[in-house]
Amino acid sequence: MHLAPEISATLSQWIEVFMHGSMRSFVLYAKQNNFSMTQGSVLMMLREKGASSVSEIGDELQISNAAASQLLDRMVQQGLLVRAEDPTDRRLKQIRLSPQGQMTLQKGLQARQKGLEDLVIRLSPDEQEQVIAALNILIAKANQLEYD
Repeated sequence: MHLAPEISATLSQWIEVFMHGSMRSFVLYAKQNNFSMTQGSVLMMLREKGASSVSEIGDELQISNAAASQLLDRMVQQGLLVRAEDPTDRRLKQIRLSPQGQMTLQKGLQARQKGLEDLVIRLSPDEQEQVIAALNILIAKANQLEYD
């Protein structure tokens, strides 16, 4: 019996339900704290990559340098980001998370995590073990794939 289409459909459904639930908490937190999902993406990108240039951020968001610059200016004014000279070229500016930006992102991720915790408490200990085993298989197989 070949189950690949059923597995794919089930995984797709899980991803949709999970993303909706996890992002709902993050979006609510973002609205309550006056930042957009695009700004949230910038915060996450800078947390992952570290300091970046305006053009690197624009490329990542697939927006023009002018649009990226306006977005980043607003975020600097909100205290979420700081601009600093590039240590290798003083003409360039590097954008990085401010302490307030780090805290804002951390609290947003905690809000998203709470949604996951609300799901986990609905699972019995036996179901939790089954989910852990299944997810460990998926993680191991996904790590074998090459993503570019």
